[in-house]
This record gives sequence, C-alpha cells and structure tokens, in this order.
Amino acid sequence: MKPLYTAEALASGEGRDGTAVSKDGKLNVALASPVELGGSGEGTNPEQLFAAGYAACFHSALRLVGRQQKADLTDSAVAARIHLGALDGGAGYGIAAELEIALPAVDRETAEDLVAKAHEVCPYSNATRGNITVDIKILEVAA
Repeated sequence: MKPLYTAEALASGEGRDGTAVSKDGKLNVALASPVELGGSGEGTNPEQLFAAGYAACFHSALRLVGRQQKADLTDSAVAARIHLGALDGGAGYGIAAELEIALPAVDRETAEDLVAKAHEVCPYSNATRGNITVDIKILEVAA
C-alpha cells in the first residue's frame, strides 16, 4: 500500500482513562471508561471514536460511489454502533460493528448496490473484513 495520508495520535494516562491527542492538536479528548464498564463515563472512549470514524469513513465511501453512479444522495447518513465484549473462553475482548444506512432519495435496489460497493471501497470495511462481524442494515430508502 502506498500511503496517501497518515494520521498520528498519542494516548496517555491510565489506559482507558487518560487523554488522546492528534499530532496536529485538532483532536484532543479526555478518555474515560463508560459507566457500563465501571468507569466514570466522563470522557469519550475508544469504541465511540471507532464508531465515529467508521461512520464517517463509510459515508465518505458511499458518497464517492454515489457520485460515480450519479445517484441522488440527498440526506444520506450512516450510523455506526461498536460493541465491546468478552471473547469466548475469556481470552480477552473483541468488537463487532453495526452500520445503519439511510439513503432516502434512492430505491432499495439502488441502495443495496451502492452500499455493497461502498463496503468494498471503505478503508474501515477493508480493515475489518474477516476480522470482526460487521452487520449492515439499510433503514431508509425512497418509497
């Protein structure tokens, strides 16, 4: 792979409780374990950051594919959920992802085609493929 862009960030502190700062300073967040995991919940966490990144990246890939096919992507949106859980056998933790896609200006067949192509283009989808479960649901299409 020939890099087109490299992002850099530093996480420090007490693991899930600390800070994460990008090299350019545009991202500077407090990290805190969620209440569900016994934390304070008073900062963001890696799963939220991953969800935001995957949603944004997939939406960008969807918009790229849509432009190539001259599809109407008015009001398109992607929501991501990242699930954290214990792996079977207690040997660590794993994640799974859900993507919910809204393409209200296209019919279901077009939406399915665009989503399938975006899933092939999206760097997050390519990184996760075969490594974690990624469920994709198309929630909204034109009537």
